[in-house]
Amino acid sequence: MKSKKFSAVAFFVLLAVAIPLMIFLLRTQKKATILEQPRNFALIRPGETIDEIVRKAARVVPTASQAAWQEREAIAFIHFGINTFTNREWGEGSENPALFNPATFDARQWARVIKEAGLKMIILTAKHHDGFCLWPTAFTDHSVKSSPWRGGKGDVVAETAAACREFGLALGIYLSPWDRHEPSYGDSPRYNEHFRAQLRELLTNYGRLDEVWFDGACGEGPSGKRQEYDWASYFQVVRELQPQAVIFGMGPDVRWVGTESGYGRETEWSVVPLNLRNLEGLAAAPGPFPLDGHFVPGDLTGPDLGSREKIAPARTLAWYPAETDVSIRPGWFYHPDQDDKVKTPGTLVDIYYSSAGRNGVLLLNIPPDTRGLIHDNDAAALSGMRSILDETFRVDLAAGSVVRASSESRAHPPAFIIDGDPETYWTAEDGVESARIEFDFPAAKTFDRARLEEYFRIGQRVEKFSLEAWDGQAWRVFAQGTTIGAKRLLRFAPVTAARIRLVLEQSRTNPTLAAFGLYQSSKREESR
Repeated sequence: MKSKKFSAVAFFVLLAVAIPLMIFLLRTQKKATILEQPRNFALIRPGETIDEIVRKAARVVPTASQAAWQEREAIAFIHFGINTFTNREWGEGSENPALFNPATFDARQWARVIKEAGLKMIILTAKHHDGFCLWPTAFTDHSVKSSPWRGGKGDVVAETAAACREFGLALGIYLSPWDRHEPSYGDSPRYNEHFRAQLRELLTNYGRLDEVWFDGACGEGPSGKRQEYDWASYFQVVRELQPQAVIFGMGPDVRWVGTESGYGRETEWSVVPLNLRNLEGLAAAPGPFPLDGHFVPGDLTGPDLGSREKIAPARTLAWYPAETDVSIRPGWFYHPDQDDKVKTPGTLVDIYYSSAGRNGVLLLNIPPDTRGLIHDNDAAALSGMRSILDETFRVDLAAGSVVRASSESRAHPPAFIIDGDPETYWTAEDGVESARIEFDFPAAKTFDRARLEEYFRIGQRVEKFSLEAWDGQAWRVFAQGTTIGAKRLLRFAPVTAARIRLVLEQSRTNPTLAAFGLYQSSKREESR
């Protein structure tokens, strides 16, 4: 009887200890699982090996907004404002609003030309450094409401937003933090409040926005004091009002490629080291934007940002892809003496290959003239660019080939590479970091362009690859590359073959490929 009582007591004591312990372990495991889930950043612990760091880099993934932005691949910038009428690039802030009067302004013409060029978004300079606002803001008279245009009742932002909706384009807003007109500029707390108020107007009154563009230009205010921008508070306004929008430049979503030439790096990593504040709190940061409270704007314009050598000493890695900007003219605003200096269709195609074709997004500036229209020369160049690209990429010569891979996951066979579905992809087996994929054609084909796309939504992995053709006796290399990412376009001398292979020589964990294509270029590509 005594032993039975002891056993019962022991059982309940054991139960009392075991249940809380099990709950603790389950919570700990759940928390660990959450932290191990792919996110748009990774923390590097002291002492981790380069192999461990590389595997972490491979698991960093884009947010839904970053992925949607990347898939647009080519978008438009519209620099338009008081500078259009003063024939300047940077205004002083003292310009008379009466100068702004685009007599035949038509945002629908902008949207039509841009849509026909194949660009997917318009980013409008709602306010440049001169402080002149293209919408009737309640916080300054230095705006369209003080101009003769539309009798002072006009709103460039509203008309642009309506045109984008009509033509199925996304809309983005450029709002310059530097304001050479605003008297409070340089009085940092006052001006930051002013800037947030204008940002709220733009993010509240014009429907959906998909990109908010901040540059870092900064000067002294009328007080002689240099303005200190409160970036974190600007981010909060964007996340509150337009959570689907990516923040460019001085924000944590999209970075500047580093030049204004339109040419990105041959090796372009979307996963790069970032210097963040308060790393202790980052690991458990809640919500969809964990980097916002830790992000510190900085210079990421060097030739190598994400190689193994660059990530080895990093404390944090983040998905931070490149936007590659360039103007169709020498200037960013319209100048009549540049009407004969518009980039040719061939040059624009070359830029496309070197931006969207190098794991970036092309941001092509198209400045409307004093009429408020995209000039005929610019429209013709854009149309020519689109025609050349359509002619080159209309027929995929890899379609219908027989595809074999040296390694494959059961759920992701190599046939998915050529099925035309962006949501399917091939991947090698776990632990396999190099692979060969062969394509056999029914008959020999001639081609001089190739397209490769990783399934980047689960990470960027490929570090080095080559393309080879079988000449009847041996494999011959005809093209090589390093990173692939969202899209890699290759140009090479014409190749005629009935059998080729893609050799993925080095990858950060098992490589993936969502798409592969071969093409014959338009003969007009060479005319620049």
